[in-house]
Amino acid sequence: MRNLLLYIDPGTGSMLFTILIGVLGTLLYFFRDGLMKLRFLFSGGTRERSADNDRLPYVIFADSRRYWNLFEPICDEFERRGEALTYLTASPDDPALGKGYQHVACRFIGEGNHAFAELNFLKADIVLSTTPGLDVYQWKRSRDVRWYVHILHAPSEITVYRMFGVDYYDALLLSGDYQIRQIRELEELRSLPAKECRLVGVPYLDAMKQRTEKGGARAPQPTTVLLAPSWGPSGILGRYGETILRALLDTGYHLIIRPHPQSFTAEKEMLERLMTAFPESPSLEWNRDNDNYTALRRADIMISDFSGVVFDYALIFDKPVIYADTSFDKSPYDAAWLDEELWTFTTLPKIGRQLKEEDFGQLKEIIDSMIGDPAYKQAIEAVKSECWAHIGQSAELTADYMIRKRGELLKEADES
Repeated sequence: MRNLLLYIDPGTGSMLFTILIGVLGTLLYFFRDGLMKLRFLFSGGTRERSADNDRLPYVIFADSRRYWNLFEPICDEFERRGEALTYLTASPDDPALGKGYQHVACRFIGEGNHAFAELNFLKADIVLSTTPGLDVYQWKRSRDVRWYVHILHAPSEITVYRMFGVDYYDALLLSGDYQIRQIRELEELRSLPAKECRLVGVPYLDAMKQRTEKGGARAPQPTTVLLAPSWGPSGILGRYGETILRALLDTGYHLIIRPHPQSFTAEKEMLERLMTAFPESPSLEWNRDNDNYTALRRADIMISDFSGVVFDYALIFDKPVIYADTSFDKSPYDAAWLDEELWTFTTLPKIGRQLKEEDFGQLKEIIDSMIGDPAYKQAIEAVKSECWAHIGQSAELTADYMIRKRGELLKEADES
């Protein structure tokens, strides 16, 4: 009974944390404003600007180490330009922490609520992140941050975040015109002010493309199939589990299974059950590399669902995909507000083939018919023009936007 009385469920804990941060924030700003007024009086009425001296010019926040592939090209660009940038991460093992930059300061700020507690009192001009839910969950807008910018971590839709995922950002850095159309429709439906939307491309895809061009031809290997699902009950492993794994092993091809990183947290029991039932062997491997590039490059074909990794694979390697029929439930997502079908599901038939459960017995024949089919390569080129703007320029354009925007904000502050 005593343990039950002390128990706080996660939802209540999140609410209490939000209330606590709100109270602390109010007190902090109350005393800070009072101190600034006293300084103003004792300075004889002259304008006091020292409060801005400790404001960071540019900040990147990453809630997970898995987004380093997105942010590394941007950090490299700031380093190349000699611009001071602060990279804050909620992962103690983030690869950024070992980079040794001169102009980019990388710092671990704690996990979970510890990270959000620091972010909620951050002083910065520009904050760039790929984390949705700003001002919705624990992460609140700091009064001392001038501008929040969201950058997508995949060239797929922006509407598959949980509800209100990017509503309270000031600007969005995107990779395709169709994403801008989706945002404008959501803003109209919710009576939101228009955010700045800029097409900058996809930093990590540019980096992958460069690696592929430098890597040369792939070494000879057995035909290899990569199973790379999303997570949740609509994902392949959540819906088909043992059935599809047996069917894939029956093809006789080498199988790489790369679960979504979130599966190891949200679907831990399911994954442990599958990994026990299907242990590693000469024909099967489970892949958890932080960098997915090697697994993607080794694959002759990918099987997935609605995961954004489908486009990473197809766009970089010009190879087709097989996507499972998973009956995606869009009700928890921003996409539920829009009547149109998801861009992902109108695009997948162009670059691959749908796999239904009744087709599992013919998987080998399906794979054989798709590998090397030139029609898919032509379709993939057309899709690139829809979802991957400014190929090869993304990190540069992102840095350009952040630097230019900060200049505008500082000018506005001087004139006010």
